[in-house]
Amino acid sequence: MQWTWALMAVVAVESLVALPASAGTLEQVRARGELICGANPGLAGFGLPDDQGVWRGLDVDECRAVAAAIFDDPKKVKFLPINAKDRPTVLAAGEVDVLIRNTTWTMSRELGGMFFTGINFYDGQGFMVRKKLGVDSALKLDGASVCVQQGTTTELNLADYFRANGMKLEAVVFATDEEATKAYDSGRCDAYTTDASGLYSERLKMGAPDDHLVLPEIISKEPLGPAVRKDDIQWFEIVQWTHYALITAEELGVTKANVEEMRKSSNPNVRRLLGVEGDFGKAMGLGNDWAFNIVKAVGNYGEIFERNVGADSPIKIKRGLNALWSKGGLQYAPPIR
Repeated sequence: MQWTWALMAVVAVESLVALPASAGTLEQVRARGELICGANPGLAGFGLPDDQGVWRGLDVDECRAVAAAIFDDPKKVKFLPINAKDRPTVLAAGEVDVLIRNTTWTMSRELGGMFFTGINFYDGQGFMVRKKLGVDSALKLDGASVCVQQGTTTELNLADYFRANGMKLEAVVFATDEEATKAYDSGRCDAYTTDASGLYSERLKMGAPDDHLVLPEIISKEPLGPAVRKDDIQWFEIVQWTHYALITAEELGVTKANVEEMRKSSNPNVRRLLGVEGDFGKAMGLGNDWAFNIVKAVGNYGEIFERNVGADSPIKIKRGLNALWSKGGLQYAPPIR
């Protein structure tokens, strides 16, 4: 009996070893020659093609970071614009390899098949109104009409907030965020609601941006992050550790400008990050220079943040909760060791 159990254990282990390192996604991406990333069709700072058709944004750069980790080429990515309501079905159907599209991590979404790899932007829902409305608090929106996008946590949070505060609501629902913002800008609604980051982005598109005010209330937690399917743990780890590599690089002072020089560092943490020591990339099915290629291509998390939504962008969102844990924020990466 003891020999039988021992033999079964050996056979089980050998069976596991015999399986491919990845049952699908990484090989499919490599065979295709490009990553397919689900993207926001039009949110400045996160996902939006510029005048030349080049995609730009914080989420876009995280997609490029994954491509760089795999191909050592951030250009080997195709961006597929996806409306909010279609996100779960598009991901589940395998039309995209990863969804990085300002999507809130919720229990229902995860149980429904969207496997979130982490949080690349800590956000919260807010409201924007015209200054001439004379409203300085969301608690004064009783009876207001509010433009909101369909099929989002934003729509659910809006109803919850008004109900919890005993206020009447006229929700004016649109299929896309673009339709919602245009309707608000045209005067169809008294207020417009979305994630606070989106409010600052969308205000730039208004006919007269200075005529609009973002109210102070934040009515929800909106942890935004990449999502993959639940059927490939190796792929999950690649997307997860791509973000952690961006955070770790910022923590260690590794930038796009100095990443080549930092390979000569004697700091063991830097050497492990950049593949000089250890086989951390190999363990994921990548090259050991996976993180070096990421930073060389897009910079670290702080660089991505500042150029897309922070001080170096028109949006100028403060780091806040998205600062490193060592600087009062929540961005924190497990150690590479």
